[in-house]
Amino acid sequence: MRAKAMEPFTALTSSCVVLPAENVDTDQIIPARFLKTIERRGLGAHLFADWRLDEQGRPRPDFPLNSPDAAGAAILVAGHNFGCGSSREHAPWALLDFGFRAVISTGFADIFRNNALKTGLLPVALSSSAHAALLEQLAESSRVPVTIDLGLQTATLPDGTTHPFKVDPFARHCLLNGVDQLGFLLGQDTAIAAYESTHSSRVCTR
Repeated sequence: MRAKAMEPFTALTSSCVVLPAENVDTDQIIPARFLKTIERRGLGAHLFADWRLDEQGRPRPDFPLNSPDAAGAAILVAGHNFGCGSSREHAPWALLDFGFRAVISTGFADIFRNNALKTGLLPVALSSSAHAALLEQLAESSRVPVTIDLGLQTATLPDGTTHPFKVDPFARHCLLNGVDQLGFLLGQDTAIAAYESTHSSRVCTR
């Protein structure tokens, strides 16, 4: 088995796309009909497919991801309880393939948050007041930058104010170093071999 390399996440400064709807479930992030593949590449084309595209597959002009201002944005600002619903890894895969590296909300569904962290997408949970301030500032201009510093675990809003967020320490280590869980274990092979060499084999007897 081989580890999957991830792009390290240290600090990110980017414009944002705002999708303020609450309780956005994984079936809206990536509809079930697109789950027939385990290949991550190409899933971004189906991100929010039922909201982003009309019945003829044409982009809906009023959907935030279709706005010209969304071009190049690597941060999605979402409403509360983002990623609820079924436990599909394809949801963070699709967000990453579309170009997002982080999602800011006030709260995430547990399974989505864990899947995101394992695949290199950073879920940033801000306080309600900080999130509201960010939405207000982005309403004035969606192109103003936001900075997310994983090392410091802070998000800097367009007005320069800095707000903390928490990340599981092990997930933070993996993201900073660009390794998944398997990659972390493979990186410990020297320590594992040393441990095994100092412990005799145990034989079970009945």
